[in-house]
Amino acid sequence: MSEQTQQRVTSGQRRVVVVGAGMAGVQTAVALREQGFTGAVTVLGAEPHQPYDRPPLSKAVLLGKAEGAAFDVDFEEIGVELRLGCEVLGVRPDDREVDTVGGTSQDDGSDAGPVAVPYDVLVLATGAEPIRLPGTEGVPGVHLLRTLDDAARLRPVLARQHDIVVVGAGWIGAEFATAAREAGCAVTVVEAADRPLAGALPAEVAAPMTGWYADSGAELRTHARVAHVEPGEVVLDDGTRLPAGAVVVGIGARPATDLLAGSGIALGPHGEVLADACLRTSVPDVYAVGDCASFPSGRYGERLLIHHWDNALQGPRTVASNIVGEATDEPPVHYNPVPYFWSEQFGRFVQYAGHHADADTTVWRGDPAGPAWTVCWLRENRLVALLAVGRPRDLAQGRRLIEAGAEMDPGLLADPARPLKAATA
Repeated sequence: MSEQTQQRVTSGQRRVVVVGAGMAGVQTAVALREQGFTGAVTVLGAEPHQPYDRPPLSKAVLLGKAEGAAFDVDFEEIGVELRLGCEVLGVRPDDREVDTVGGTSQDDGSDAGPVAVPYDVLVLATGAEPIRLPGTEGVPGVHLLRTLDDAARLRPVLARQHDIVVVGAGWIGAEFATAAREAGCAVTVVEAADRPLAGALPAEVAAPMTGWYADSGAELRTHARVAHVEPGEVVLDDGTRLPAGAVVVGIGARPATDLLAGSGIALGPHGEVLADACLRTSVPDVYAVGDCASFPSGRYGERLLIHHWDNALQGPRTVASNIVGEATDEPPVHYNPVPYFWSEQFGRFVQYAGHHADADTTVWRGDPAGPAWTVCWLRENRLVALLAVGRPRDLAQGRRLIEAGAEMDPGLLADPARPLKAATA
């Protein structure tokens, strides 16, 4: 940043308040400093723990191979005020204030009661919260896996090798079942749909994954709905009773936006913040990023709501650029990523890039019964998405080809021995 530009940013001394201390919130603060923002930055985190990464919770932390997953960020060194245990109750855009209760300031360690935090620019990075299984509130032995405290409660459960019932065969259910089997637990996964990952992948792509459960020693029950949970048992709607020393619920997540009630900030059909292409909300000087927000994708021509780690890593850079750019009259930056996520389950590394909803052609690379294969989705012969199992090179090359809008030759693409980049038309 030039000296003149830096002076213009400094002269405003704007205060940015970030609500949420997960990946999206922390990366927003870091990106602001990296891009030369010199005003005040405050991050409000509801949990008492130092901000941490979530993917290790279902792996190393859960299995006791790591105590935590704190971000390697020195907030004091980069001049960011971090308030932990600070619950945000509401947002009042007309007054440019956030209502909070509790919290400890990293600056002086003081405890705060109810307090209104003023802002010039607000960034909503509240993430998502797990959907609870109806009727299980207060039932002992029922767990979620979203926070560090959740993982801490589940670690002794795995250590005691309980019989475990996992409700939901999505990404988190598969990852937890993997860890539980590694710990020596008997695992039954119940899924209301006819296959795992029913909400994420087409039937023909998810079908090969069904066998992964049995191969690992876990039992997968599809078309299985939970009627109710009793202490020590899960009762299915057909009357089947499954022994359960513990029940882990992984049936999805929803944007954590209840705190925005009455704020005037527009929400979408899933309760998510409706951000524009620059990640601005419907209210001036308020941005939204990560799991809590959807945005219009210029690449795919539809609004995307992405609950994955990479989105929470990439989006903050756009937010920071636009906050800095407002003070320096720079043109706004649009957020137009190729969505990406990965999952480690049953000894396999699964990666996905893109968005396949509007694809008109599916091309397989390799045998889905084997340990390594890829599915590619094309639209008008252009690669729009791919899922790679044990083929990281396909993923890396495919992601670049999606970004480039490359036209592919389906016949060449189907040859798993040919590099993806050599299958262009």
